[in-house]
Amino acid sequence: MHSDVVIAGAGLSGSTLALALSQVGISVTIVDPLAQNNRASGGFDGRGYALALTSQRLLYALGVWPDVADNAQPMLRIKVSDGSMEKGPSPFALEFDHAEIEEGPMGYMLEDRFLRPALLQAISRQKNISIIHDDTVVGQRVVPGGVEVELANGAVINSRLLIGCDGRKSQVAVRAGIQRDGWEYGQTALVCSVDHELPHDGTAHQYFLPAGPLAILPLPGNRSSIVWTETNEAAVAINQLNDASYLKALQPRFGDFRGKISLTGQRFSYPLVLSMAQDFAADRVALVGDAAHTVHPIAGQGLNSGLKDIATIVEVLADAKRRGEDIGRRDVLNRYQLWRRFDAMTLALATDGFNRLFSNDNSILRFGRDLGLAAVNALPGLRRKFVREAAGLSGDVPKLMQGRPI
Repeated sequence: MHSDVVIAGAGLSGSTLALALSQVGISVTIVDPLAQNNRASGGFDGRGYALALTSQRLLYALGVWPDVADNAQPMLRIKVSDGSMEKGPSPFALEFDHAEIEEGPMGYMLEDRFLRPALLQAISRQKNISIIHDDTVVGQRVVPGGVEVELANGAVINSRLLIGCDGRKSQVAVRAGIQRDGWEYGQTALVCSVDHELPHDGTAHQYFLPAGPLAILPLPGNRSSIVWTETNEAAVAINQLNDASYLKALQPRFGDFRGKISLTGQRFSYPLVLSMAQDFAADRVALVGDAAHTVHPIAGQGLNSGLKDIATIVEVLADAKRRGEDIGRRDVLNRYQLWRRFDAMTLALATDGFNRLFSNDNSILRFGRDLGLAAVNALPGLRRKFVREAAGLSGDVPKLMQGRPI
């Protein structure tokens, strides 16, 4: 069996990457650890994603956005505040408004139950994408002109390039000898969705509490997605609660500014770590998304950063293909690494720094944080810069994230 590219992993990153590669004439085989029925099920479970404006543009360029647009919630404003459960939010808040930029909403909230099936449907329309379900990549061997990819079922795929989309514990990276840097935060993200009585008006809230940030992200209707950070010990205790007690623990953190709240959908939890691959590329291997970098969710940029990886590597490989280059060669893959690794490292350090600065109850630091938020809020030029950063419009933006075909 032969394919230009083999992708290990069929999650959001693997699926989006396969679709983008196929549209520039690169044949792809996706190796999916899940059975086909498990991957295709798209029922409501409460999970949602904060997509920056540039991520929305990428989905539009790939032809996916028209299928999900009616179920997406524009994020029109972002409010950032510091506080505590005892004293409530600080009066020194930072507010971003989409009206401060010309391009439109800063981003969109989109639920997993709509995005994942839309990607799978788009993939099914591509003739040069093959999917092997219920199997995993267990070996890889660089050979002249390519890489042999061995599957758990014993099959071997001959390819020019293997791309790891297999998460922060990427075995593709391990087998390629790529080391990782990082650490655990001692925090866990508790994720759920809630219904509330009062409308959110497209406003997202980032509320910094001593144990970690609480994000309240608008979904269609009077609903919001919650990313609630607690210490590992507290999260274990909270996860053991029934829904009524869980909601009782969330309510004082959430507040009453949107009236009565109630849980809807499932509850999830994820340990928080910073994990950065020392290289995003090796001989005949590249890493994308969480396989390359995992950051604190404090700014909701993890998925957006992974989508930027995809837009970048597809542009690099498409340009190489047009020039008649071997798309799996190390010098080609180094262009992707040079474009992305510094930006990903900068994001990782920024989110890490914000978490360390805000996830405490030090009165001196709290005073400094409040002054900083107030200062930025009082400077329209600086505030506009932050709005553009949140929308993904800063820096060297790949073509797909500009909404342009490659």
